[in-house]
Amino acid sequence: MAQLYLRDIPLLRPPGETDLLQILWCPYDHAPDWKPATAVFWRSAASVVDVLATPPEPYEANYPGYVPEPCLLAPEAITEYPNSLELSPEMRLAVGDWSRWQTAGVGVDSSYADYPEEFYDGNLADAPGWKVGGWPPWGRTDPYRRYCTVCDAEMAPLLTIASFEWDGGERRGWAPYEDQAAAYAAGHRAGQDPAQPTKVEVGSTDNMQLYVCPTSPEHPHTDLIQ
Repeated sequence: MAQLYLRDIPLLRPPGETDLLQILWCPYDHAPDWKPATAVFWRSAASVVDVLATPPEPYEANYPGYVPEPCLLAPEAITEYPNSLELSPEMRLAVGDWSRWQTAGVGVDSSYADYPEEFYDGNLADAPGWKVGGWPPWGRTDPYRRYCTVCDAEMAPLLTIASFEWDGGERRGWAPYEDQAAAYAAGHRAGQDPAQPTKVEVGSTDNMQLYVCPTSPEHPHTDLIQ
């Protein structure tokens, strides 16, 4: 499903001497939430031998979007902020104050005058797309904290598996520099959508978020469709 190296993504913070994260999922819907089951493995890259030239493909899947298109990653470090739903009441009032945006001189279009928080959520908060760590992309439900079933520690976001890297609206601005032109193009060559390089779909526009326990990698992870 996904294979990430510490040399490419320093934010992984792997346990012990491991430097490779492998995430697998089963392309079938599993009860009780009817979504692909996931498995997380931390390994040492040096211990991986006899690498297959061609990854095996499942002979069957519940849905075509559960079978990723093989592709290479080009990790990019970004700065994002929490969804407005996660802000304190005071900060929520601040981002909803149009006069503050005008004073800041950030060039916010006047169309946001009545709802400046939409500019914040669309252009500054919870970046869309596949990402390691970062802020969760809430929307289907209000934010809620997740706790380890073993030690009750608050779990931390590990990976967001996204159906799309960006959408056709204002969040096109999150497209990588090399894809900016394609993000605003009217069509796509050869039917390829640059916003969906993996062709993974977890719902029509949803994300699957994986969380891990910060106390011990041995404790079970959890996942959430959002």
